[in-house]
Amino acid sequence: MTTPMPRLQGIRGATTVSRNDASEILAATDELLRALIEANELAPDDIVSGLFTVTRDLDAAFPARAAEEYGWNIVALLHATEIPVPGSLPLCIRLLVHAYTTRGRAEIKHCYLRGATVLRPDRA
Repeated sequence: MTTPMPRLQGIRGATTVSRNDASEILAATDELLRALIEANELAPDDIVSGLFTVTRDLDAAFPARAAEEYGWNIVALLHATEIPVPGSLPLCIRLLVHAYTTRGRAEIKHCYLRGATVLRPDRA
């Protein structure tokens, strides 16, 4: 039996915080990163890029800073603020990671934590 070749996959995640506080934003982002990496059994060299977005009510810290502190120093990172859509989930941090993995799309485990579980209860 042959081992499947790694291919680039997108892995989504989201979490929330209770207030616009730098230490809370970084801690919640670190928790999300660890959950996503563990769930998908990713090694540091598997990670290609990370796109972080936050709702407009979060400006105390860049969530991408948590990824740098986690060791993603050579990973392409981008941070953006979301448009203020009426009725959107407040105090929310979203993440899209591009990583090489042998998992197929149906096997990818997207991670939704804390209050963000309402976004995708099937993935929580």
